[in-house]
Amino acid sequence: MKLARVHVSLVALAALTAAIAAPTTVATATATQPVRYHVDCATRPVTCTDVADPEAFGPEKYVGHDEPSTLFYSDKPGSGNQNQWKLVLPKDPPATVVPGRSWNFQLHPAFWFGMALCDTQSAPHPTAIHTCTPDSDTNITSNSNIGNHPGTAFMEMQFYPPGWKAWPAGNSCDATQWCAALNIDSLSVDYVTGQQINKTCAATVGIEPVNFAFITRNGVPQDKPNPVESTLGTFTPNPAADLMMKSGDTIVTTMRDTEHGLRIDINDVTTGQKGFMVSSAANGFGQVKFAPAPSTACVNIPHDFHPMYSTSSEKTRVPWSAHSYNVAFSDEIGHFDYCSSTPGGGQACSTAPGTTEGIAKHKERSDADDGVCFNAAESTLVLVTGCLGTNTGFDGVPYQRLWPDGNPNHPTSILFSSPLTGEEHNQNYERAAFETDLPRIEAPGASDAGACNRDTGAGCTLIPLTDDKLASGAFKPANFYPWFTAAQSGQGCMWTLGANIPGLTTQDFGKNNEYGELIKLVYPAVGGTVSRFNDFRNVMNNPCAAGSMQDQSGGGQ
Repeated sequence: MKLARVHVSLVALAALTAAIAAPTTVATATATQPVRYHVDCATRPVTCTDVADPEAFGPEKYVGHDEPSTLFYSDKPGSGNQNQWKLVLPKDPPATVVPGRSWNFQLHPAFWFGMALCDTQSAPHPTAIHTCTPDSDTNITSNSNIGNHPGTAFMEMQFYPPGWKAWPAGNSCDATQWCAALNIDSLSVDYVTGQQINKTCAATVGIEPVNFAFITRNGVPQDKPNPVESTLGTFTPNPAADLMMKSGDTIVTTMRDTEHGLRIDINDVTTGQKGFMVSSAANGFGQVKFAPAPSTACVNIPHDFHPMYSTSSEKTRVPWSAHSYNVAFSDEIGHFDYCSSTPGGGQACSTAPGTTEGIAKHKERSDADDGVCFNAAESTLVLVTGCLGTNTGFDGVPYQRLWPDGNPNHPTSILFSSPLTGEEHNQNYERAAFETDLPRIEAPGASDAGACNRDTGAGCTLIPLTDDKLASGAFKPANFYPWFTAAQSGQGCMWTLGANIPGLTTQDFGKNNEYGELIKLVYPAVGGTVSRFNDFRNVMNNPCAAGSMQDQSGGGQ
């Protein structure tokens, strides 16, 4: 998924204009109305669900971003709509900038737990005659009829690292504390007819509208979460109301459907603090009415968002997304790149391509893909200058050996459990999978050296190619690509992401080879279907079963 670009048309709000930055801008304001603000996935690709074929959107197209993921499968009823995860938030090294040091905000602007939801105004075929029965496998549709799959949204329960540029322009809520937000991504495209939402509405909410709400301690959103009515207040952290968490805290996240929508509960068992959010119409969540006619304003339809499926199998997926997932963990990587010079405020890196950045030991270049940049003075804690745009050259911090590996200059790893399902949250998911959408983002036009043919699979690689060339003339592979490992942490078997960690890693599943083979997925298209190699995937029996999470606390790394 991707952070917001804000369209701002402000009256006598010069200070606010500086705060939210011209290049990230869609907001309107009057003397009596709050500033409009929404997540625009087309113009700032950091934390939105990656679609299968964004190039089909014409001038609204956007390239994807990197999402190494673990998927979890179970045939048990309820596994597609009710689960519980344990998470230990990673720690950062000291804030002092030294060569070879890295921080969580550089490796991932967000990571999340996900689930497919019903949204009849969303792709693949948003029409009034289509219904979605919540929590039901009757929504599973055959490949040949995928265009008539019920309208689908994808929920990402996202966690944001501390220490750099503050939300909403940046990716940190605080200098030292983590925060979390419920994101629900929809897609205003009718794949059967080829129509998209009208341009007037698309300019207001984007082609991929997002419902957004920080997790608050009292369960009340800061402002309207729906994309038609959301404001700057929706996206501005409020430590007095939001659940704030410390690095190293043990977190239990519970997801379950209720009469009025999916409920997320987050329990910081280290501190005893709790927060929650229900994706209900009463809380201001809503669908964007699909209206392809020209010059039609956006209409919000108040809506309770419910999980789509009963189970979580290889057949339960979001039919418009690049990934094949339903219940999943994913990390958002591939964004932070150092910049030698920028005006900041979300503008692009101003240093000419080919020059070097001397802060990090790996001497990263400032490239044409370095957009959405902020200077060190704008940081909440760590004084580095960098960019959050999609790193299509695969040479930014996430593609260096700066991931958790036991080096004290690198962060500790995210530790997360396999989810548990069942009424008592005591049933494991029988199968798991590693999946990465590298083929989708290695395609020509998506990456600088894109050579992956998503029709045939030719040229798709498990290590992305940079735009640097070897002496042979071939493109140079990235210096590093993270993999998942199983670990024993004192809290049972937990997953990590990065490299092998001495004293923690128990199994690495072949490192990068763990992502397995190319998988071809069938997607809806005008007149029928289309097949794409968008992912590598490797399905196995769950090798890291979770223990009971009842009354567990403390721990860490």
